[in-house]
Amino acid sequence: MQHSDETIEIIGARAHNLKNIDVSIPREKLVVITGLSGSGKSSLAFDTIYAEGQRRYIETFSAYARQFLGGLERPDVDKIDGLSPVIAIEQKTTSKSPRSTVGTITEIYDFLRLLFARAGEAYSYNTGEKMVSYSDEQIKSLIIENFKGKRINILAPIVRSRKGHYAELFQQIGKQGFVKVRVDGEIQDLISGMKVDRYKTHDIEIVIDRMQIENDEETDKRLTESIKTAMHHGDDVMMVIEHESKEVRYFSRTLMCPTSGISYPNPEPNNFSFNSPKGACESCNGLGTINQINLKKIIPNPKLSIKQGGFAPLGEFKSNWIFKQLETIGEKYGFKLTDAVESISDEAMEMILNGGKEKFSVESKTLGITKEYKIEFEGISNFIKNQFDESSSTSIKRWAKEFMDEIDCPECEGSRLKKEALYFKIHEKNIADLSQMDISELYEWFLKLDENLSNKQKAIAVEITKEIKARLQFLLDVGLNYLSLNRSSKSLSGGEAQRIRLATQIGSQLVGVLYILDEPSIGLHQRDNERLINSLENLRDIGNSVLVVEHDKDMIERADWVIDIGPKAGRFGGRIISEGTPQQLLSETTTTAQYMSGKMKIEVPKKRRLGNGKVLKLTGATGNNLKNVTAEFPLGKLICVTGVSGSGKSTLINETLYPILNEHFFNAVKKPQPFKKIEGLEHIDKVIDIDQSPIGRTPRSNPATYTDVFSEIRSLFTQTPEAMIRGYKAGRFSFNVAGGRCETCEGSGVRTIEMSFLPDVYVECETCMGKRFNRETLEIRYKGKSISDVLNMTVDEAVEFFENIPKIYRKVKTIQDVGLGYITLGQQSTTLSGGEAQRIKLATELSKKDTGNTFYILDEPTTGLHFEDIRVLMEVITKLVDKGNTVLVIEHNMDVIKLADHIIDIGLEGGKGGGEIVCKGTPEEVVKNKKSLTAQFLKKELF
Repeated sequence: MQHSDETIEIIGARAHNLKNIDVSIPREKLVVITGLSGSGKSSLAFDTIYAEGQRRYIETFSAYARQFLGGLERPDVDKIDGLSPVIAIEQKTTSKSPRSTVGTITEIYDFLRLLFARAGEAYSYNTGEKMVSYSDEQIKSLIIENFKGKRINILAPIVRSRKGHYAELFQQIGKQGFVKVRVDGEIQDLISGMKVDRYKTHDIEIVIDRMQIENDEETDKRLTESIKTAMHHGDDVMMVIEHESKEVRYFSRTLMCPTSGISYPNPEPNNFSFNSPKGACESCNGLGTINQINLKKIIPNPKLSIKQGGFAPLGEFKSNWIFKQLETIGEKYGFKLTDAVESISDEAMEMILNGGKEKFSVESKTLGITKEYKIEFEGISNFIKNQFDESSSTSIKRWAKEFMDEIDCPECEGSRLKKEALYFKIHEKNIADLSQMDISELYEWFLKLDENLSNKQKAIAVEITKEIKARLQFLLDVGLNYLSLNRSSKSLSGGEAQRIRLATQIGSQLVGVLYILDEPSIGLHQRDNERLINSLENLRDIGNSVLVVEHDKDMIERADWVIDIGPKAGRFGGRIISEGTPQQLLSETTTTAQYMSGKMKIEVPKKRRLGNGKVLKLTGATGNNLKNVTAEFPLGKLICVTGVSGSGKSTLINETLYPILNEHFFNAVKKPQPFKKIEGLEHIDKVIDIDQSPIGRTPRSNPATYTDVFSEIRSLFTQTPEAMIRGYKAGRFSFNVAGGRCETCEGSGVRTIEMSFLPDVYVECETCMGKRFNRETLEIRYKGKSISDVLNMTVDEAVEFFENIPKIYRKVKTIQDVGLGYITLGQQSTTLSGGEAQRIKLATELSKKDTGNTFYILDEPTTGLHFEDIRVLMEVITKLVDKGNTVLVIEHNMDVIKLADHIIDIGLEGGKGGGEIVCKGTPEEVVKNKKSLTAQFLKKELF
């Protein structure tokens, strides 16, 4: 294969299931890699091309620097030629820090901080007046102009409304040579031993000078020195008081309120940062929320006595120190531990909840003796708060959080910033106001901003606003118009996070880079897909190569080059089965080509299910952008919740409906978003949510351990005659427990050899030859197979092997049913693709016995799935619904939506323009709705 400057040549790629493939990828083109889930797409794009690009980048560092970064394993490939610098935009790379927001990730907030620091106008939080600042020369001119011919006092304020006797301060002022001070509005001589009432608040100023203002050289000179001295002692603030009228004027080098004299520091970008001590609200440390004790959670049932567990954190009575203290408090305040909590006096409750120290004596009338008592009680509320704030244990923090509510910080009202930062404004808006606007609204505001700025502000802001508008435009281009800058990155979906990174990369305007993206269309409505593809084409047109792992039909049709990997998945995949333009792909016979040409398709059902006639009804949902939504979920049907990104689907289902059901059936603690009532809970008996989080982050996790089928397999091995003779228990067959595993590699099957400056090398363990177990364990056989042989079986082989063991068969059969027959039972979870991980979770739930009244919730189950995989998945879901269960799917994929019995379409738009049910009913009813954006695309699928 000859290398040219126009292609990236990969020779002999063998990562994971790739079969020693050679492939040529055109540069500066939009290239799509497609194929069945698990066929090897990510192995080629991320584990080969990106891994090699990253390794080469780190190789450019010095040996000294590399030792701190750790080595990167060389991917299993013979040669890669023509590789540009590589940037991977994946879905799992966003920060989960509560301090990370859309504004900080995109750096738009950094530009906003600069804009407010340089062009913002300060206003007083006391009077609302515009703040002023002066140079020493301006102050001198103003004093001469305003007080000419008058006697004045020049003062330096040093104490503002604070308590204390200030004896040391007065002594210090005297030592510096000053003879007069103004205390609480009265000028006094400074006398030895002077002090004031320590329990009252005071204002204290040093009298720097008393002088007559004349327009001559001597006054000018003296005034210059006095201003300098006053500013030094008054921390850049000084006061001038006219001798006769007692009128006070404030002057400051920094920003100051001319009436009340309060001053702000001169603004710097850090003053507007919630991640800097200079700008962060001191009450919530810049997080915007605080955790507050909820008394209802501490005392869920006030009719119970303390002994019966009236205080939930303490539980029922135990003979320990806390309950003895409560008995002592009862002696003091006249209650017993058998009294109902509601009957305890307010004074006693204050002591129980907030603690205190007290000694008291009680006279026993019957015995005629006096008993001495001592209370030293921290208080239940204080104890919970201290545990939450100070404990290093995650489980203790989680326990404490059960009795608290997360609320907006009352000090900054959720803005995260100090009060002063919120009083810098541009065109009547502060930085927090702008952060709360959604992107489209903010963009409109910036478009009109120039008309509302002064000439000075325009000159300062022109370059900054240009940069902000460009970055906002990129976010709009990738369909994120509904987000706001203060949206926490923790709450972003994988697709949203990926598109934010994409927008940031487009904004950086790099050229000659190879971008690798992992399914950027996830979570996008068909309407927004067009904008996403345009953004990728824009990235290509400025001189970059764009490589996308994708299943989306529109994306494949718009690509310059398509590489199809297959023919099947797992060990039956890993080959290039076709490559060429989208037009060339249509003439092929591959599965992808047949779905693209329409020869294969997911059929629309002949008739829709009628359900069981019962309904789950949620009334008055108002979380996030929901506008008092009332939604009915007909049971016994396949329900699809649709709508553009940000319309409110996740808020309605994942943050309102699911927490309500979870709390009802499993006493879960996650608080649902606000709603009025829910009806129909009696018609279902459990809820199961299958989300998109990975099944495990370590190589020790695998499908067998996750689905719990490995426990049944280990139990089966303990029942073999040989194992019973030797007395082997189930732990003997675990590779995570000492005893049966190979101790050389501790059950991992490989040994890591550290190579100092070179990447670590993984070699098969020479003791067990990769089998994970010791010789004695491997001697135990079931039907001729050892426990290691079973872990190396594919799911298809395991279904056949265990067909007579119902407990095992049911679980492995379900994994096969969701289209994962090709993976091995012991495959490391870190090597599973996103689509495979989600289907394993689905299989785990499906393998449990269902009652026919279960409510399943799936959030975009088509993530990472090929057209054929979607067909297999929908067959499984259809079986579930046919048994009488209800399956609710949040989805954008038209192949899933057209199979639904009932659609709930939310919109019209995202963000503030969403939050309402646009239409509902069968697909045939929904397509008649002229307003619905989903209906426009669904019509093409049905007719």
